[in-house]
Amino acid sequence: MAGRSLNRATLIGNIGKDPELRTTPNGASVCTIRMATTEIVKEKGGGWKEVTDWHSVVFWDRLAEIAAQHLKKGDKIYVEGKLRTRMFEREGKTKFFTEIIANNMIILEKRNQQSREAAESPELYEDFDSDKSVSEENIFNDSYFTDDHKASENF
Repeated sequence: MAGRSLNRATLIGNIGKDPELRTTPNGASVCTIRMATTEIVKEKGGGWKEVTDWHSVVFWDRLAEIAAQHLKKGDKIYVEGKLRTRMFEREGKTKFFTEIIANNMIILEKRNQQSREAAESPELYEDFDSDKSVSEENIFNDSYFTDDHKASENF
């Protein structure tokens, strides 16, 4: 399988603060959120503790606008995308920042909504251009989502 690879991130967690929507100089919408995932792990002493990891998630274009409109702090969501690491310099030191570039989102539970209601009708949002023909096989194909312009834009 030489020459092939896979970059996919799948998270289910809670939003830590309200989404931030911005527009790039080129006019593209970008929305960022912080998302917490928590797991319970066994300690050496035999007890259990919760371990929470925080993730930066970035939505682009129409998916960014949908995320900004529908998501709030505390909502539980499913996010699928790919990992992207950016490098920058601050105070003479090179720093790395890893984020999830989302291409699919499902709202599982609203903060003020009963979980039973959310489970009955989860909202699915996918990042696709309505001008393109959409089929099941190309919605989930990474080549369908063009990120070339996104990687070079500052936001």
